[in-house]
Amino acid sequence: MNSHLVRDLEALKKRLLTLAMRVEENMLKSVRSLRAMSENMADEVVVSDKLIDSLEVDIEEDCMKILALHQPVASDLRFVITVLKINGELEHIGDVAANIAKRVGYIRAEDKVEIPFDFETMTTRTVYMLKTAIDAFLRQDSALALGVCSDDEIVDMANRECYSKVREIISKNPKSAMCCINWLLVSKSLERIADMCTNIAEDVIYMRHSIIARHNIKAASEQIRGESEE
Repeated sequence: MNSHLVRDLEALKKRLLTLAMRVEENMLKSVRSLRAMSENMADEVVVSDKLIDSLEVDIEEDCMKILALHQPVASDLRFVITVLKINGELEHIGDVAANIAKRVGYIRAEDKVEIPFDFETMTTRTVYMLKTAIDAFLRQDSALALGVCSDDEIVDMANRECYSKVREIISKNPKSAMCCINWLLVSKSLERIADMCTNIAEDVIYMRHSIIARHNIKAASEQIRGESEE
């Protein structure tokens, strides 16, 4: 590998890490804004999302330059492709975090109701999945990536429970409908973020093992374990 390619790949990795840190910070702040019902904090999340959008565009341009100038192959090519895909997922997570923050104003405007899902478990698990997916990329650690894929079901289950709880609350108190719907949107947004973290983890598995895991994570897991035992 030539020294210019090594330098550009390392710079690309650092820039993606910067984006990941920004997205994680916005995700945490969006959750805190909900806990505190702070519109000021929510506004900060929305404003910060513009920086995330800008970073995403810069990283995509860097990937295109590397592909055009260096024409990488094998593991280097998989690395650049993975960065491109993770870059897009992180930008989407930033968008969804901003949408979560926007719910604060709507919820504050309505009569308070019981949060119709396990807020702490769902937010804590989703933030953990984001951190772990990024760690899996930085370490090129398939075991961490597989753990993220497994955790997705915990968030999915909490989101499914939210639907039934909202239906129950609205049937008893129709005036609570708007507030409940906004909490339902929060739950769905957290579930979407968990799905995107799973996508990042699957991209890491592709980068590390050249395995496309998104359609059959169980088969991918068995193949990875088989490789590690050889």
